[in-house]
Amino acid sequence: MMKKSLLVLLFGFLAIVLAACGGDSEEAGTEADETAVVGDDIEGATELTLWTFVGQHMDLYTDAAERWNEENPDRPIKLNAETYPFEQMHNNLLLAVQSGQGAPDMADIEIGQFANFLQGEVQLEPMNEYVEPVLDKAVTSRFENYAKDGNYYGLPTHVGATVMYYNTEIMDQAGVDIDSIKTWDDFVEAGKKVTENTDAVMWNVGTDDWLMDMWPMISQQGSDAFDENGDVILDNETNIKTLQFLEDLIYKEKIAEITPGGMNQSEEFYGYYSEGKSASILAPLWYMGRFLDNMPDLKGKIAIRPMPAWEEGGKRSAGMGGTGTVVTNQSENTELAKEFLAYAKLSEEGNIKLWTELGFDPPRWDTWESEEVRADNKYYDYFGEGIFDMLLEIKDDINPLNFTENTPDIISEYHTNVTQTTIRNQSQSPEEALKQAADVVRDQMKK
Repeated sequence: MMKKSLLVLLFGFLAIVLAACGGDSEEAGTEADETAVVGDDIEGATELTLWTFVGQHMDLYTDAAERWNEENPDRPIKLNAETYPFEQMHNNLLLAVQSGQGAPDMADIEIGQFANFLQGEVQLEPMNEYVEPVLDKAVTSRFENYAKDGNYYGLPTHVGATVMYYNTEIMDQAGVDIDSIKTWDDFVEAGKKVTENTDAVMWNVGTDDWLMDMWPMISQQGSDAFDENGDVILDNETNIKTLQFLEDLIYKEKIAEITPGGMNQSEEFYGYYSEGKSASILAPLWYMGRFLDNMPDLKGKIAIRPMPAWEEGGKRSAGMGGTGTVVTNQSENTELAKEFLAYAKLSEEGNIKLWTELGFDPPRWDTWESEEVRADNKYYDYFGEGIFDMLLEIKDDINPLNFTENTPDIISEYHTNVTQTTIRNQSQSPEEALKQAADVVRDQMKK
């Protein structure tokens, strides 16, 4: 079953998971790798190796290594960081930990694959001594995604708070105050004004976008594809209702269209949205980079607000995507590797660097009001002020996600079958489609 899940993950889930961590899907299809070495000119430095699948993450780690060596001249490190294509890195890492040889000291593991590394006797080092002291000042649900049996194995790279991005030019033309949109009912009513008074639709529903519509919308209601015991709940009442809502936005309310390209991280969608054909996007905060890179002409026209709640006072966000960084038990310098990793990703300065170096929302919310985080940068220049004020309002609304080795199977079923028979052609009801998909995965889990 493990091999089958990995195969599905590699070919069906690749584009989404790469996007979730800030990578570009184009990276996965190349053989190119990158190496960065820090401290090789320091005599007596202890070598630590690190694998990642996102080149952008190298900036964080090399910066941390340089700062570490400046602050710890008696314990310098030589950081040897390597970037590999997504599938190659995760496959090699899994083989290394299973065989007991060949693993690096540290590694990034994408959130959707993390459950594969928690099977049986875990070959990763617990980070509790570093995690537990900061939990009271962090979004704890993001640490739970990388935990098992009370041990925290992975350090998160961002909160991935899901928000709404509104085109204020369209919303103003429609006569909609975006701050009045508190619930999904409000969202629908606002959408009617948009379609009546502009040439745009309110929103887009993806057929290859589990991460950008269905998943965050059920997560904010306390649901998921699996429960905490790993049992399939894809076809529960909450999820059926949510999929019906998505379908109704297109065919009943007529305020939404199917996302061009199937997902909001496609070239077709970037061009479509840039032309003002849709008023809003549902995506995690890390999607800000997609605007800067692919929709630069919308600078000054996009405002960020919380997700609408399902009921007044309900939760208005969800944490999507992520990368947990680990120390493997094959490290010959375990304590040093753990201390350095905590320094890079758990310290106050390390969390500030997650924003200033990568543009990610740091897991430690106590840094969100720091001068460094509030200082002018390209994101504030594009979107305006108030991003972290908004996040402080919704930081407690983010539920943990339940990942298993069969999560890729769920997503594959959702993209290849569920959305095709409901969102695209309405040949099945949401209840029928989700029950069929859930039964397929339940049968796979028995094999």
